Amino acid sequence: MVIKMYVLINKKKIKIKECKGFFNRLKGYMFKLEPIEEGLRFSKCRSIHTYFLFQNIDVVMTDKENNIIKLYPNLTSERIILPKRKVYYTYELPAGSINNLKVKDKLKVIED
Repeated sequence: MVIKMYVLINKKKIKIKECKGFFNRLKGYMFKLEPIEEGLRFSKCRSIHTYFLFQNIDVVMTDKENNIIKLYPNLTSERIILPKRKVYYTYELPAGSINNLKVKDKLKVIED
């Protein structure tokens, strides 16, 4: 059984892919040329890099209950986000999708 996961932001559903294996976690959106339309979720991930990204992304870092701890809108290539305390999930989303979110909001995650 395949579980489909979405985040709901501003009444818009964004499909989320869970990155579990080493290669998937390392690669993320590196070298992706097509427009980013879905998001990635990394569990137990407190830091990221944006090397070899060809597009900007939005990054949301949450705790286990998806309470937002850090927001990084429109993140450009060749950036490093150093480890943040209390972060459990890191979401990489299409640029422009987190404009109305704030720290301490709860990120709504839907599983079908």
